[in-house]
Amino acid sequence: MPDPRHDQPTPTMPDGVEVLPRGVSLEGVLRFTEVAARALEAAREEVDALNVYPVPDGDTGTNMYLTIAAARDAVETAVAQAGGPAQCGVGPGLEALGRGALLGARGNSGVILSEMLRALARRLAEAGPEDRAAAVMAEGMRLAADAAYAAVGTPVEGTMLTVARAAAKAAGEAVVDPSARTRDVLTAAAAAAREALAATPQQLQVLADAGVVDAGGRGFSVVLDAAETALTGRVPPQVRTRLGSHQIPVPVLPAGTTGAGADPEQTGGDLSEDGPSYEVMYLLDAPADRVPALRETLAGLGDSLVVVGDDPLWNVHVHVDDVGAAIEAGIEAGRPHRIRVTHFAEQVAEQRAAAAPRSGRAVVTVAAGPGLAALFTEAGAVVVEGGPGRRPSTGELLEAITGCGAQEVVVLPNDPDSVRVAQVAAHTAQQDLGVRVVVVPTSAQVQGLAALAVHEPGRAFDADVVEMTATARHARHGAVTIAARTAMTMAGPCEPGDVLGVVEGDFAVVGSDLDEVAAQVADRLLGGGGELVTVVSGAEDPDGALAHRLAAWVEEHRPHVDVMVYDGGQERYPLLLAVE
Repeated sequence: MPDPRHDQPTPTMPDGVEVLPRGVSLEGVLRFTEVAARALEAAREEVDALNVYPVPDGDTGTNMYLTIAAARDAVETAVAQAGGPAQCGVGPGLEALGRGALLGARGNSGVILSEMLRALARRLAEAGPEDRAAAVMAEGMRLAADAAYAAVGTPVEGTMLTVARAAAKAAGEAVVDPSARTRDVLTAAAAAAREALAATPQQLQVLADAGVVDAGGRGFSVVLDAAETALTGRVPPQVRTRLGSHQIPVPVLPAGTTGAGADPEQTGGDLSEDGPSYEVMYLLDAPADRVPALRETLAGLGDSLVVVGDDPLWNVHVHVDDVGAAIEAGIEAGRPHRIRVTHFAEQVAEQRAAAAPRSGRAVVTVAAGPGLAALFTEAGAVVVEGGPGRRPSTGELLEAITGCGAQEVVVLPNDPDSVRVAQVAAHTAQQDLGVRVVVVPTSAQVQGLAALAVHEPGRAFDADVVEMTATARHARHGAVTIAARTAMTMAGPCEPGDVLGVVEGDFAVVGSDLDEVAAQVADRLLGGGGELVTVVSGAEDPDGALAHRLAAWVEEHRPHVDVMVYDGGQERYPLLLAVE
């Protein structure tokens, strides 16, 4: 993240020690985030595949990529709105990086990565002329590793936490040498991360059984390799992640950026009543020779135009009244993607709504399918879309919490990987708005349904939370799904196409028949007693036939137990079950 321009002399103190006279270079921040985002984008499928579970829920690589991409976009947007790096300044740029990573974080791996980026950004922003650059970077990496461990309730070694700590330790050892520079610190840290990553199967048996390294550790290693490449121009050695070797291509981008010919005073946006109504932003894959024509077209459509980047990737920002024409101009130039459109009037209204007095109590819940969303909505909850492969970001949950207008909010994440995301959103809402928010750590959709069923807005907030938490905790949950790959489970080996029964989050049954596996899951859940079985059919059981056959089985074999069947519409899981 320090200034990567090798053609300029590095400032030194009289004794030759490297210093950071301005804390850190904003150009370096931009370069790092772009290279890291591209590297994780290239590695996302590989990292996703390292998840050892047989159901395709593995999205560690995707979550980490979306997190770093959100940080990159936040920095680029801050720079664009300010009119360029000189007008933005490194402080706001680093602040944007941390905020962007926070709001864009998805899944546990994304939240951990965002916490690390925020810790490092804070330390870099505090650096002054008297600080030695290499020492600042080493201390920042130590703080980042500490933040990673603090972000996890029960740290487990053999994960990205271990890789982060090994990198920080190597950085600290490298900086002991008074002649060491920042590039030496990053090179040592990246090498140590690769070594620690290779050792993760020796620390976690589940990794050894699957023959892979830790997915989150691999993602973090990609980020460190990108930092080394951004600073030195070198591509680190390939990393062995499973039986084969994979080389992650990390492009080396030119240090410069190109801005549009707009008045720098206007690039922050004209929000007056006479100004354009929409802000349009997108990334554009296009050759450099098509960008001048794009600028000319967009300049004729509106104002606050900024086009930054370099061949072949550009970031486009413009304020217009004709959104379609602005996007069509991008299509003529190349391939626009990650398109975002903001209506200024709606944005102002949302800001005013957020600042308005708050009252009452609300429940924000994550729904994994349209049927589940309808159930939650009918019960009065504010619904955020989620589910396997589409876990909500911190920003989405924060928007739901702040947008509901309530002073007291209960959040039901309904997924173990979204619990920490919800907690970060809750903490942010409490700090920024003074809203009282509690996360009930529901790890399954059916637990969320159970908790919402006993929600009572009329009783004391603490009592309501206790009742919802206790009910969710006592709701034993299970599921039926289909294996997508060969793997070793708690119930033995499985092959693609096998039916898997899930009990309390663990694969407990492997079979070939959906009805038989569903019955076994229900039987195990009812082994500890129960008065009510809730069955939720998924997208692969659209008419609910499988769910109703299971209900008939329960009524025959457990006649004293009531059964409720719902259409959930969730992906990948034909059935979800709960016993209360």
